[in-house]
Amino acid sequence: MKYTRLGNSNLTVSRICMGCMGFGDPGRGQHSWTIDEQASREIIRRGLELGVNFFDTAIAYQSGTSEQYLGRALRDFAKREDVVVATKFLPRTEEEIAAGITGQQHIQKMLDTSLKNLGMDHVDLYIYHMWDWQTPVLDIMEGLDNMVKAGKTRYIGISNCFAWQLAKANALAEREGFSRFVSIQGHYNLIFREEEREMAGLCLEDNIAMTPYSALASGRLSRKPGETSTRLEQDSYARFKYDATAAQDGVIIERVAELAEKRGVTMTEISLAWLLAKVTSPVVGATKLHHIEGAAKAVDLELTDGEIAYLEEPYVPHPLAGVMAQNHPANAKEKHVWSTGDQKI
Repeated sequence: MKYTRLGNSNLTVSRICMGCMGFGDPGRGQHSWTIDEQASREIIRRGLELGVNFFDTAIAYQSGTSEQYLGRALRDFAKREDVVVATKFLPRTEEEIAAGITGQQHIQKMLDTSLKNLGMDHVDLYIYHMWDWQTPVLDIMEGLDNMVKAGKTRYIGISNCFAWQLAKANALAEREGFSRFVSIQGHYNLIFREEEREMAGLCLEDNIAMTPYSALASGRLSRKPGETSTRLEQDSYARFKYDATAAQDGVIIERVAELAEKRGVTMTEISLAWLLAKVTSPVVGATKLHHIEGAAKAVDLELTDGEIAYLEEPYVPHPLAGVMAQNHPANAKEKHVWSTGDQKI
């Protein structure tokens, strides 16, 4: 395993981050394909053996059971100071808004619940899971800063946002003396490269770590066209993200398969080696032992400039998909007000 610094933080993370969305009670969430605690523990333990020290979960994953599984496994298999744990929080609910719960109050409640689930007194990275158009960003940034000052998280990150949102939030945080986002967890892989338009440039300029999710496009970049799996069959959200562009994506997937055969490695290794040349630490989900083993091998694979160009050449622009399509201002329930006290920016 190789390691790197997470953006402007002091955190040293493995080049592969284990994504824990596939862990959790399948009867307690929106995903029926998640795996139980025993299977989760085996994968977490194997990841640790391979040098993975960076783990990403969320309170939304299977009603908090992903956090619970991860916390118990890490207590049994690792020292707390040797691992970097990230979790995420959701926007305020309509009920909280109606009850007058502020963004700051919401964040504290969410993080306290996550810490209880994890069995920890702090997380290393607390991530704003998706943009809350109904809560002033000042309220969010101050709430997150309060959690850093309270020692409940060391750093903060953001997920599922546009580059202008990240830039503006960090500018506001700098002006107010708040903690700034050190990482962005966006949707980025070989068949969905829209992050290269604005986000990648911003992150390079400001040393913000890119830790993208869907690194293998929910398995599409690890299997030849036509091959299937339980997740590919059951994950309706992944189909929502990729089915509309399946034909054009298939050309790239075929090139991944061709290059994998030529190099004598797996498609997973090729796809992740491409992504590792672009970002800090991709979030790679695992529901079987060979998933994390293949991801770890990718760290040592370097593609030539010609191979990278060959993989990239067929790409065509993609429409926004998934959470980001829902997060677009044209589709948001309410326009966000960038409120800083009496001033609106």
